[in-house]
Amino acid sequence: MDKLRITGGQPLNGEVLVSGAKNAALPELCATLLTNEPVMLRNVPRLQDVATMRRLLENMGVTVQTHGERGGMTLHAADPITPEAPYELVKTMRASVLALGPLLARFGRAKVSLPGGCAIGSRPVDQHIKGLQTMGAEIVVEHGYMVAQLPAGRTRLKGARITTDMVTVTGTENFLMAACLAEGETVLENAAQEPEIPDLAEMLIKMGARIEGHGTSRIRIQGVERLHGCEHAVVADRIEAGTFLCAVAATGGDVVLRHGRADHLDAVIDKLREAGAEIEAGDGFIRVRASGRLKAQSFRTTEYPGFPTDMQAQFMALNCIASGTSTVTETIFENRFMHVNEMVRLGARIQIDGKVAVVEGVEKLSGATVMATDLRASASLVIAGLVAEGDTVVDRIYHLDRGYDQMEIKLRGLGARIERIR
Repeated sequence: MDKLRITGGQPLNGEVLVSGAKNAALPELCATLLTNEPVMLRNVPRLQDVATMRRLLENMGVTVQTHGERGGMTLHAADPITPEAPYELVKTMRASVLALGPLLARFGRAKVSLPGGCAIGSRPVDQHIKGLQTMGAEIVVEHGYMVAQLPAGRTRLKGARITTDMVTVTGTENFLMAACLAEGETVLENAAQEPEIPDLAEMLIKMGARIEGHGTSRIRIQGVERLHGCEHAVVADRIEAGTFLCAVAATGGDVVLRHGRADHLDAVIDKLREAGAEIEAGDGFIRVRASGRLKAQSFRTTEYPGFPTDMQAQFMALNCIASGTSTVTETIFENRFMHVNEMVRLGARIQIDGKVAVVEGVEKLSGATVMATDLRASASLVIAGLVAEGDTVVDRIYHLDRGYDQMEIKLRGLGARIERIR
């Protein structure tokens, strides 16, 4: 099992290229199931979850070709396709649920395993099931699978008004894809607004879908009979960009993030500026500069455009060595403080009370062996290791590989002393 060894205390300087977003690439890979024509995706990140999704699609019968150095991938879901997602292929990846809507919309039936993924709390699929049932699907959960089909006599899902009980990103994406081939109009109320959803919608529009309101809480889709192929570039990963911003703010230095989208990171950038980091942004880049000890910042995670839960652990790493005391309130996932015990091993002072973590900044952390518990927790431990005195070893970095494209290589290019131990 791979590990990372980090020798801390080195400022970061230079340029780094932000990869395509995992949370955009995965639904867009599933969207290729909606047409029998080839779809070319560019800027697809090299991640474990992407490789898992590729194997899943190939197992269904989709042909996949990779080309070019910038993550080019052409997918062709020509008949025959087996509309099933078995447990063996999806047990480590929650995004497998995103195959349900496209398969049901195009083929009228689907069998998809209940998904796995990070152990960061309850992320139920009941909203997906209820929404697709509103569109006329018959769905049962049996033997660990969601088994869906259209009623006898129907060949397409029917348009509907879907209002979810909570904001759900993957639910919004599933309904959006399914509605493209449904009969009539579908209105998604309480829709998620994360940047990856407008990016998916823009891809679907290129395929011939009729969508309005993407990027707002109400999305309207007029169903069409068929979709066609297209070419689409995956949007830049705002969480990878935010992780590098926090790393530079914690270690000090001067770094330019190429392909970074500052407009997707307003809440994080505001907090970094309040902490004392200098950030400037332009068309296709973000520059971050920091020196000395920054000021601790309190924040509360919430749905986009608020402070993202996927950046909570990384900013907490910065707060651990910042000046002052801060409170971090996690409102999205109930188990997303599992990195705290590992940070305490590095010398951090953190107390947890329910959904609130109180972080008392210390002048320095000290290297130790720590264990990653989920994707973003692993990134926070890497940041902590970059500022800690001595050597830090981060174990179980397969979590990191699920969501970061060659992170240690990019950090080494900025001057970090970091190596992968195989």
